[in-house]
Amino acid sequence: MTSDWANAIGHVDCDAFYASCEAVRHPELTGRPICVLSSQNAIVVAKSYAAKALGVTTGMPVWEARKLAPQAAFLAADFRYYGQMSDKLFSILRRYSPDIEIYSIDEAFMDMNGIRMLWRKSFQQLADDIRRTVDRETGITVSVGISNTRTLAKMASESNKPNGTTILPGKHIARFLSELPVAAIPGIGRNRAALLYKFKIHTALQFAQVEDGLMQRLLGRHGLLLKQELSGRTVLPLQLNPQLPKSVARTASMGGLSQDAEIITAHLSYHAMRLVSDLVAKHLLTRHLHVFLTLASFERCGTDIRLDLSTNSLKRITTVVKAGFLALYRAGEQYRGCGIVATHISKEASSTGDLFGFSREDSRQAGLMLAVNRINKKYGERTVLLASVQRIKTKQHLPRFHYPLLIAR
Repeated sequence: MTSDWANAIGHVDCDAFYASCEAVRHPELTGRPICVLSSQNAIVVAKSYAAKALGVTTGMPVWEARKLAPQAAFLAADFRYYGQMSDKLFSILRRYSPDIEIYSIDEAFMDMNGIRMLWRKSFQQLADDIRRTVDRETGITVSVGISNTRTLAKMASESNKPNGTTILPGKHIARFLSELPVAAIPGIGRNRAALLYKFKIHTALQFAQVEDGLMQRLLGRHGLLLKQELSGRTVLPLQLNPQLPKSVARTASMGGLSQDAEIITAHLSYHAMRLVSDLVAKHLLTRHLHVFLTLASFERCGTDIRLDLSTNSLKRITTVVKAGFLALYRAGEQYRGCGIVATHISKEASSTGDLFGFSREDSRQAGLMLAVNRINKKYGERTVLLASVQRIKTKQHLPRFHYPLLIAR
């Protein structure tokens, strides 16, 4: 594999972030399950571990959640507040290492090279210290993983949640991977896992040992990069000063064929919500959208839409996406997937205002969208959904994210 610490990357991930934020703000709710609701109070968009244990799932209608957890507290989402808590988290992490990559609203990677010498502590001591400090200063628990690559660090933190520490030096990588299913690898969704199973690749260690030629045929360059990362070789470095992406995309299969316009619209609305979350978290705007549907034959039909102004407004983008869907949809046709690609990306600070106040309206909405989920987790754990996503009934029907989120071309 690799030497113990040829490179050292940390991954810090908040536990049940939205619900934890509400527990901090409402100490009287200690011990009670917590469900965070959509802006229209129609859907559960996040839940505490206690609510999850009662069977509550993300995307579940509130009336159904109340039946399962009548003792739970049901609170409206406050994304501006969650953004403030997120800023506190990242401020704490920068005390330990100045080089961090903000990956989402509740998740960051840290360059840990040289940090042991600086603090005169082991990685175990540093990780535990980070957890205690975040808990003490914010009231939120985090899980921390440290390993040779970002992929291994992320898998390490996710293997010991909530409020856990996992230190994974090079000599322990093989044993760690042998105990995890291939689906635990970031970027390996249900469809990719099913393909790998056909070739007797069931564990993360078996994935890391696949011959390069076969990996190229199965998963292409993406698979080869993941294989190297799992072998302890850094090929996906931290984005400490990320360049402006040429596009930001949200695309996925719907998990089956459908000709139901409401179901397809629900998936597109879900993609729009996740797309806007990405834009807001990275302080980005878009001026051009490409909306597409994938037919049963795998043929794609799409439409390009130029916006009146650069925006990251959920309301504005959702309206445009639905108009694009209506232009593409053909009754009776079977569809297997859909997606949205935002281009003509700019930074918020560089955007000029408009004469009619639309930019101010977008800024107000951005406060409601300061939420991005842990990329490449099981769907629904910390996802903010639109009311129009109600037709996507279960976690199994939610679309799969791609890794990485920001796609530069």
